[in-house]
Amino acid sequence: MSLLDNIIAALPEVQAPTEKKLGFKPRLKWTLIILVLFFVMGLIPLFGLGSNALQQFEMVSLILGAEFGSIMSLGIGPIVTASIILQLLNGSGIIKFDTTSAEGKKRFQGVQKITAIFFVVFEAIIYVVMGGLAPGAFYDPVTNAFLSAATDTTIALSASAVTMIKFGLIFQLTLGGIIVMFMDEVISKWGFGSGISLFIAAGVSKSIMIQAFNPLKPEGSEYSIGAFFQIFQSLSAGDPSTALLAVSAILATIAVFLFSIYAQSMKVEIPLSVGRVRGHAIRWPLNFLYTSNIPVILIAALMANIQLWTRLFGGDSASNAVTPWVSGNQILSMIIQQKTLLIGIMPYLQSLVYLLILMGGSVIFSIFWVQTSGMDSRSQAKQMMASGLQIPGFRKDQRILERLLDRYIGPLTVMGGLTVGFLAGLADLTGALSRGTGILLTVMIVYKLYEDIAKQHMYDMNPMMRKFMGK
Repeated sequence: MSLLDNIIAALPEVQAPTEKKLGFKPRLKWTLIILVLFFVMGLIPLFGLGSNALQQFEMVSLILGAEFGSIMSLGIGPIVTASIILQLLNGSGIIKFDTTSAEGKKRFQGVQKITAIFFVVFEAIIYVVMGGLAPGAFYDPVTNAFLSAATDTTIALSASAVTMIKFGLIFQLTLGGIIVMFMDEVISKWGFGSGISLFIAAGVSKSIMIQAFNPLKPEGSEYSIGAFFQIFQSLSAGDPSTALLAVSAILATIAVFLFSIYAQSMKVEIPLSVGRVRGHAIRWPLNFLYTSNIPVILIAALMANIQLWTRLFGGDSASNAVTPWVSGNQILSMIIQQKTLLIGIMPYLQSLVYLLILMGGSVIFSIFWVQTSGMDSRSQAKQMMASGLQIPGFRKDQRILERLLDRYIGPLTVMGGLTVGFLAGLADLTGALSRGTGILLTVMIVYKLYEDIAKQHMYDMNPMMRKFMGK
C-alpha cells in the first residue's frame, strides 16, 4: 500500500450504516438533524471577532452555504473548491483516477477529503490574516496602540494577545469547516442527497422568506423590507416605481421556479427489454438536465470564490471591478428604474459575459462530472446489464448498450449544461428574490430530494423493486 493510501486509510470518517440498505425513516431523521444543526451553527458567533468585512457578500454566502461572522463562515466553500480542482485535474488528465473501480473511487474521495481539509485551514487563515474576519482588537501604527474595533478606543492589549485572538478565530473557523465536512458525510451516508445541496437549499430558502415577507429592514444587512410589504408601502407613499420593482422580483422568482421544474421534468426514455421476463419491456429514463445541478453549483461557487478572493487580496477597487462580471447586473431592475431600454452598452455587455461564463463553465463541469461520477456510457451500460436489461432485437452485449447510450449521454451532458447555465444566469439578470442562481439550485435540489424520497419509499414498500433495479 502506498503512502497516499495509508494517509487516506488513517483519515477520520463517518461510519457507513451496517444495514445493507438504510430505510426511509432513519434517512429522514438524520437529514432533519443535520439541517437543524446547520441553522444552529449559523447562529453561533465567532468569539473574539471584531470587524466583519465579508458581511457585504451576503448574497455570495448563499452559494457557499455560509454565514459570515459565525462558526459557519467557511460553509461548503472548501469542499466545493477541492471538488473543482480535482474535477479539472482529472478531466484534463493531469491526475487520473479510475473512478469505475471501487478502489479508484475510494482513492478519489480520499484525495478530495485531504484537499478539502487543506482548504479549510488555508481559507480560515486567509479570512483572518487578510482582514475579512478581523479580531476584536487591531494595531494602529499611527498611535502605536491597539484599538478596539467595536468602540474605537485605546485598550491595553499586547501584540501577543492580538495574535492569540487571531489564532482563536482561525481555530474556530477550522473547527466549523471540519464539522461541515462530517455533516456532509452524514447526509451522504445516512440521509437523502448530499450535504452540499442541502445547505445551499436551506440558506436560499431562508433568504427568500426574508426578502419576501420581512416586515422590517435588519440593521447592518443588505436586505430591505420584504417585497410583499414593499408593494403596499410604496403605493401608499406614492412611489409606483418601487412597487413595480417589488412586483417584478416576485414574478421573476415564480418564473424561475416554473422554468426550473419544467426543465427538470424533461426526460429522454430508452426502450429496453427485460431478458429474464420474455415480452416485458421498460423505458430507461435519462434526464435532459443529465448532471442535474452539480455543474452550476461548481461554477457558481467558483465565481463566488473569485469575488471573495478579489476582495481579500485586491481590496475594494479590485472587487468593484470584478464583481459586475462574475455576479451579473439586474437588467430588468435597471430598465424599470430608468424607464428605458437604453441603459448603456456596459450593463448589457457585462450581463452577456456573465451569461457566457455560467453557460461555458456549466458545460465544462458537466463533462468532468460525468467522467468522475459513474454517469458515463460504460458505467450506465454495466448497471443495465446487472439489472438484466438489453436492447430489444439485439443480443445481450454491453458494448451494444454503450454505443446506444453514447448517442444520448454526450449530447444531454452538453445541452443540459448549457440549459442549466442559461437558466441560472437569466434568473440572476431578472432580479429574482434572493439570488437567481440560488433559486434555480434550490428548486432543482428540492425536486431531486423529492425524487430520492419517493424512490426510497417505493423501495421500502416494494423490496423486489430494489433487487430488480440492481440497488
